[in-house]
Amino acid sequence: MPHRRKQPGRQAYFGLNHGELVHAAGTPIAFAAEVDRVPANIDHFWITIGIGTGEPIRIAVSTHSRQNAAAGFDSRMRVGIVASTWQELPLAGLVKSACLDYHALETASPVAYIEYERPALEALLTEKTTRAIFIEAWGELYVRTHIGIHQVHSMRASCSVPRDYIGRDGAIRFYFAENARTELMLFKYCGQQ
Repeated sequence: MPHRRKQPGRQAYFGLNHGELVHAAGTPIAFAAEVDRVPANIDHFWITIGIGTGEPIRIAVSTHSRQNAAAGFDSRMRVGIVASTWQELPLAGLVKSACLDYHALETASPVAYIEYERPALEALLTEKTTRAIFIEAWGELYVRTHIGIHQVHSMRASCSVPRDYIGRDGAIRFYFAENARTELMLFKYCGQQ
């Protein structure tokens, strides 16, 4: 990987640096689908969580692949859900994350992926965020005008992106009060295995 110069706004946050793999956990505060005058530019859904200390964290979930669309490939996101139950909520906070690998998750529990057009995925994320009492997310930390997590999806090679990062996948888990249920959402682009 080429060396990146430290840029203004890319400072450390809680001892974590821009681009590091992190795990955030906290209570949902707000959510919104991205808005743009050009619908083809819309490709994120934002979920903001409170982590108990510091400022809230924005989780940027991809809802459409502009790169795949531009290259003539399927731009829909493929979403898999791993359901389970919880007995105790995780601690709120932001910490460095160990690797997250979809292959390991899929080996432990087979996952069926369903293709979603952007509006349908926005509706699904709205429904889950509205019902959630707690949210966890894994991805890369970014420090800009706000603190957030992005790359909340598989980082394996796809139809339009040849790079293949193993163990750097991102995901989001929703905790619901009813039946103490959790749903871990996994996101893949066209061509990701």
